[in-house]
Amino acid sequence: MSNPSGHDQGNEPVSPSGEHGEQDESTGDQQAESATEIMAAEQPADAEPATEVFAPPPPGTEAEPAERRFTAPSGFDGSTQQIGAPPPDPATEIFAMPGPPPGPMAANTQPFAQQRVAAPQHIPARTDAPKPPEARRSWGWVVAVVLVIAALVALAVLGTVLLTRGGDAGASQEDRVRSTIESFDVAIQKGDLATLRSITCGATRDSYVRYDEDAWAETHARVAAAKQYPVVASIDQVVVNDDHAEANVTTFMAYAPQTRSTRSFDLEFRDDQWKICQAPQ
Repeated sequence: MSNPSGHDQGNEPVSPSGEHGEQDESTGDQQAESATEIMAAEQPADAEPATEVFAPPPPGTEAEPAERRFTAPSGFDGSTQQIGAPPPDPATEIFAMPGPPPGPMAANTQPFAQQRVAAPQHIPARTDAPKPPEARRSWGWVVAVVLVIAALVALAVLGTVLLTRGGDAGASQEDRVRSTIESFDVAIQKGDLATLRSITCGATRDSYVRYDEDAWAETHARVAAAKQYPVVASIDQVVVNDDHAEANVTTFMAYAPQTRSTRSFDLEFRDDQWKICQAPQ
């Protein structure tokens, strides 16, 4: 690059120091170019770029500092830069696992299995869990008590039915005794000889059997006109004892109804009916 012209340059002679500085600068440039050529020749085409090595300057020749110029920077003004690949990473060191000890100890040595961490699981509650023995025993006692109560109730019902049947039977026999007495009273009032013979027994029946039909009709007509026959006003009490029964009644004579008296009838159960064996006179 040329120096500026004009008044600044003048006709003054150049000092020797300036020539010496230019010679030193050209010498340094030649050395840099030679070093670059050596590096380019030594590097093969398919190899990686090698590290640049600069040869040291020969001994005894020290480069004097060049004169400082105020010019534009150039590629040769910069300091020499070392361009190369970065150092490789250190290789990974692999440590070998120690093997099982030799001898009999190797047979007893077993590798540990890798433990797996189990994930939490939802376990549903058991619905068919057995009941405790105490609960079973308590239920057994409850069932036993219920059975006992049911048996007692059944016995009570059965006893009530039997008593009712017995009472009904007794009441039925008592009613039949009353019915026989009422039939006898109506037959006396009407003079029904056939009915009197069928509902009486013993000496009373014999007295009615001895009459013939005509004699009985004549006798009953005379008694009925005089009102000489008894009338049963009420049946007061009936006692049934097996095949025998006794009834207390209130009677009066047909001609004197205001005069009443208490009489009794003796009855026996014969031919599947109650019959009067003794009647009041």
